[in-house]
Amino acid sequence: MITINKNCIDLIKSFEGLSLKAYHGAADKIGIDTIGYGTIRYPPNHLNGKHVTIGDPDITNQDAEDFLNHEITEKTKAIDPLLRDDLTPNQYAALMSFAFNLGDGALKQSTLRLKVNKNPNDTSIKDEFLKWVHSNGKKVSGLVRRREAEAKLYFTN
Repeated sequence: MITINKNCIDLIKSFEGLSLKAYHGAADKIGIDTIGYGTIRYPPNHLNGKHVTIGDPDITNQDAEDFLNHEITEKTKAIDPLLRDDLTPNQYAALMSFAFNLGDGALKQSTLRLKVNKNPNDTSIKDEFLKWVHSNGKKVSGLVRRREAEAKLYFTN
C-alpha cells in the first residue's frame, strides 16, 4: 500500500469542490446526491453510513475532511489488489483520483489498469486516461480537464 500524498488530496479536492450542504451531483453523477468533497455515502459513524440525500443536515469543514479521508482509505483497500506495488506516489495518486471519481470497478475493467500493470512507464497510458471523459454519451469538459490533470500527475516524478 502506498501512502496517499498531498498531490492526490489536492487533485481530488480541486475537481470535486467542497459543499457543506447536500446537492445533486455533477453531470457525471446525475441523480446522485453529494456532500463534502464528492461524498455520496456517509462513513459508518455518521448518519449510520446512509447515502447522502438532499435535506440532510449541513456538515462542517472538518466533517468534509473526515469523509474524504474515510473514502480514500476505503478506496485504497479496493484498488491496492488491482495494481502493481511498485508505482510511484504520483502514479498511485493519479489512479486514486481516477477511481475516486469513476469507481474502482471502472479502474478494474480498464485498459488503463492493464497498461499500468504491464509497464507503468508506457507513454500510451496518458491516452487511456483520456478515454474516460464522457457522461451519458457526451464529452464533458470537466472530465477532460480532470483526466488531463491525472495523466499529468501520473507522469510527474
